[in-house]
Amino acid sequence: MRLTLGFLAMTALAACAPAIPDSGAGVDTGSGVGFKDYTAYQLEKAAREAALAGAALPPAGAVSSEPLDATGGATAAARDPEAARIAAEARAALEAAGPGAAPVQASPGNPPPAVVNGVGISRENSFDAVDAERSIEEDAARIARNRAQYEVIQPEAIGGRPGDVGPNIVEYALATKHPVGTQMYSRGGIGAIGAAARHERNCAGYASPDLAQLDFLRKGGPERDRMSLDPDGDGYACGWNPAPFRRALSN
Repeated sequence: MRLTLGFLAMTALAACAPAIPDSGAGVDTGSGVGFKDYTAYQLEKAAREAALAGAALPPAGAVSSEPLDATGGATAAARDPEAARIAAEARAALEAAGPGAAPVQASPGNPPPAVVNGVGISRENSFDAVDAERSIEEDAARIARNRAQYEVIQPEAIGGRPGDVGPNIVEYALATKHPVGTQMYSRGGIGAIGAAARHERNCAGYASPDLAQLDFLRKGGPERDRMSLDPDGDGYACGWNPAPFRRALSN
């Protein structure tokens, strides 16, 4: 009776204990971790890590099945049909060029490609053409003839001005020393307003201040100013300035 009660107690305790998973049922013998599917475990692990990092794991259908080229990337034909068409045209052009034709490689050691057009280079740039037209001896004879024809012309003195041709504004500029605006001669006559208007009107009739100064000197200037070309009495008509002539002499 005492043995029977002990057996019943042990049976009750066994029924209350948690069930131990069968680690050998459906296990991937290659993994040895006790899970039913090791591939599913890896996918779930990657999904958890991606979720923790804040990034979404791409679905399985998004993985490209395009073939890879030698560099590990998708081939040009798979990436772009237009690239495949260009490659096909390039192969056709190479085949049409003849057997053994190869594209020109960009290297300083490679010889330049042959000129295949009908124009070619000009005769002036062709050493063969120039050499056929003349020799070094002919060039030397041509240089000698040019040297024999070279003539050095010596400068001659400039003659004096013939006769009395009127005043010379260059001589006048060099003979004066006072700057523009310094009154040297008295001016009288009509009022300031009338003189200014007459001055502007008469000066507008000359193409340049040089011509105005020349006519001013020819008609009695700088002492007299009958046309009001020099109302301030500095001896310079219509804004004419002798400074450029003085600077030319000093240089």
